[in-house]
Amino acid sequence: MNDAISAFHFIRPWAFVLIPIAGAVAWWWKTSSDPLRGWRTQIDSDLLSALTSDGSTANDAWWKRESNLVFLSAGWLLAVVAIAGPTWKVEANPFAQDAQPLVILLKADESMASTALTTPPLERAKLKIADLASVRKGDPLGLVAYSGSAHAVLPPTEDTTVVAEMAAEINPSIMPKSGDALDQAILEAGRLLENHDGATILVMADQANLDAKQVIDAHQSIGAPAIEFLSLLPEESQETQSLQSLADSLRGQRVPLTVDDRDIQSIIQFAERRSSTGLAGKSDRWQEAGYWLSPVLACMVAMSFRREKSERQEPAK
Repeated sequence: MNDAISAFHFIRPWAFVLIPIAGAVAWWWKTSSDPLRGWRTQIDSDLLSALTSDGSTANDAWWKRESNLVFLSAGWLLAVVAIAGPTWKVEANPFAQDAQPLVILLKADESMASTALTTPPLERAKLKIADLASVRKGDPLGLVAYSGSAHAVLPPTEDTTVVAEMAAEINPSIMPKSGDALDQAILEAGRLLENHDGATILVMADQANLDAKQVIDAHQSIGAPAIEFLSLLPEESQETQSLQSLADSLRGQRVPLTVDDRDIQSIIQFAERRSSTGLAGKSDRWQEAGYWLSPVLACMVAMSFRREKSERQEPAK
């Protein structure tokens, strides 16, 4: 409620210059509709008042005596307010319902190929990319691989099957050098998403082994898009906590790996929610509310055509 009050304004405030014109129109109405305007120049006003009657009494309120004038002025003011365009709500972006790109940053360092677990983290990530590609079929999906350096594999494409196939071929042996260049991967994702508003970045990694400030600076430099992390190691591990800390610093979300598709659904819901919010925020059009006064104005116009009662007195018998 408070947000609506603070956001309330008029789209066309210049329309209020029409209000002074209402005074001129009211004066014209009063003078042109006065049936005694010709006599007023010929007969003294006190005498004319004693000789005529307009059906009102001295005790009547001024707005009753000048009901037509009040009616016209009220209608004019309502029309001006409607033209000025009162508003307090931003119009939703028409593109907010379209699926926005999601770029996967897949870590391909040697730690991702560790055999300490039954299934290495990299293989887990590849399986989840295949599931994500299947669920997001037809929605733009991109891929960046990184270790000690970052490399764009595919820009956002609607052919998500190709993304899953390319991800399946990534391994530490094809990366130029080992390490954790997540900041460079974010910059590479920003280049792929340069003309896309409302996109999301998904980091698939086992841990974060770099200064958080580097990542934060890189994220801010590309416009701070929505970002989420899929952690590939057990929840109680220190490596997973490093990803959680980084997600908190970037105001993102960390999604724990699950044996079913709950992690994929969480990733998709986060991306949809943040992309819709981002696009709505980009809208610079305000929702017009002046048309709600149209029915009131229509009723006032209809009432203006009513036949006035004549107050003729019956002759005395």
